[in-house]
Amino acid sequence: MPKFSLDEKLKAIHRYQNGAEGIRSIAESIGINYEVLRMWIKQYEYHGENAFQKSYTAYSMTYKLDVLNFMNDNGTSPNEAAVIFNISSPGIIREWRSLFNEHGIDALKPRKKGRRSMTDKDNKGTKKQEPTEGSVEALRAEVERLRMENAYLKKLNALVQNKEKSPNKTKRK
Repeated sequence: MPKFSLDEKLKAIHRYQNGAEGIRSIAESIGINYEVLRMWIKQYEYHGENAFQKSYTAYSMTYKLDVLNFMNDNGTSPNEAAVIFNISSPGIIREWRSLFNEHGIDALKPRKKGRRSMTDKDNKGTKKQEPTEGSVEALRAEVERLRMENAYLKKLNALVQNKEKSPNKTKRK
């Protein structure tokens, strides 16, 4: 779907408000779904031109809860709530609702976006720390290593003895 400038959106809204054309015909002429145009019209009626200002907002957990509670109390749809609260997409509200229903209130906490820095990756402990010598963990690790070595040597010894005992030695001619 192509992006539309503020002027293009306003022209489409004014065409509808003039009453000469319907939502579907206007949407078809500019190449969008009629629901998108309907959303633009509602946002414009509710907030004016400010509805189309780009806002890169990180919503707080309490704000998300307020929106969800408003929807539950008033029986509004995500589309209507997006218009009322001037949220860019109703899909965001649907996502909040599903996160809340699946994982509870903690899922609504804002998260950092983007990649972690390299220092964060190093501090996470990607390398195991070696236990200090003489500690209980170090002694247990050494005992486990010695047990494995002992079992290996026993198995090797048994294989060598079986090879010597086997009567299937072939003679060369």
